[in-house]
Amino acid sequence: MKQIPVQVKYFETGLPQLGYQSEGAAAFDFYTRQNMTLAPRQVTLVPTGVALAYPKDYWLLVAARSSLQKLHLQLINGVGVVDADYCGDEDEIRLLIYNFGEQTVTIKKGERLAQGILIARTQAKFTSVGKLDNPNRGGIGSTGK
Repeated sequence: MKQIPVQVKYFETGLPQLGYQSEGAAAFDFYTRQNMTLAPRQVTLVPTGVALAYPKDYWLLVAARSSLQKLHLQLINGVGVVDADYCGDEDEIRLLIYNFGEQTVTIKKGERLAQGILIARTQAKFTSVGKLDNPNRGGIGSTGK
């Protein structure tokens, strides 16, 4: 298995260090840095307590843990993209969390709400064409007909 060197700045002691929960895990968990309360329909930034620096040819995908919905919470933008150049000493990774429930939710310090996956970065080289030489698929849900 290929390992990527990642520098981690921890903003405080006492939280678990980043790591994978199992040998086969594709993602590592982020831990919340403080206790927070979210009212129904509230959006807030939740600090993870870490800033990361990794090679420039990688990017970080931040995704919700599957258990997040049990708290009636979601990442407001679905997923987060953290570019390799977001790596300054104060560039703490924060989660934009939305309470979609009807009740106030308390997030506890050290709770795991999201996970990170390092992915190799590629960029497209765009070429303008007048016509694509592929058959039309028919739109959303067209493969299930």
